[in-house]
Amino acid sequence: MVYSVQEVLYQLEAYGIFDVVLPFLLIFAFVFAILNYTSLFGNNKGVSVIIAFVIGLMATRFKVFTDFYSELFPRLGIGVTILLAILILAGLFTTQFSKKKILPWVFLGVGGVIIISILYQTFDRLGWIYGTISSDIVGWIIIATLFLVILIVIVVGAGGPEDARLRDQGERDMGMWLPLGRNWNNRND
Repeated sequence: MVYSVQEVLYQLEAYGIFDVVLPFLLIFAFVFAILNYTSLFGNNKGVSVIIAFVIGLMATRFKVFTDFYSELFPRLGIGVTILLAILILAGLFTTQFSKKKILPWVFLGVGGVIIISILYQTFDRLGWIYGTISSDIVGWIIIATLFLVILIVIVVGAGGPEDARLRDQGERDMGMWLPLGRNWNNRND
C-alpha cells in the first residue's frame, strides 16, 4: 500500500511525535547545550544528560508547554521566511555601503516587528492576553518600531568622510540604477 507524505505526517501526529517527542528533544538539546557551555558540572556530561532529560520530560508533561510550542513554531517559520526574502531582495538591490551600514539596522527593526507580532499572536491564541489590547494597539506598536528603525537608518547613514567614500563607491557600483545621463563609471576623482 502506498502512503503519501502527508498521510505519514498525519500518522506521526496521531502518535504524538509533534506534541511530545519533538518538544522534548528541543528542550533536552537546549538545556544540555547550556549546561555544557557553562561547564557547570565540569567534564561530567552524565549529570548534564540526566538534568536535561528530566527538565525535558517535566516540561513536556504539561499541555500548556506543548500548546505553546505548537502555536509558536509555525509562526516563527513564517517570520524566518519573511526575513530570508528580505535578505535576498536586499542582496540584489543594495550597495556595499547599504549592506554594511544600513541593512543590519533594517533587519533589527524588521526582526523586532516580526518577534512582537509572533509573540502577540501566540499569546492571544493561547488566551494569555487579557484586557483591552487590540490589534489596533499592536499596529501602532509596529508603526512606532518602523519609525524608530527609519530614524536610526537616517542617523547612521549620515556618517563621516569614510562613510562618504563608501557611499560614493556604492553609487558607482549602482551603475544603471542611477538617473539617466549620469555615467558614474567614467567619472574622474
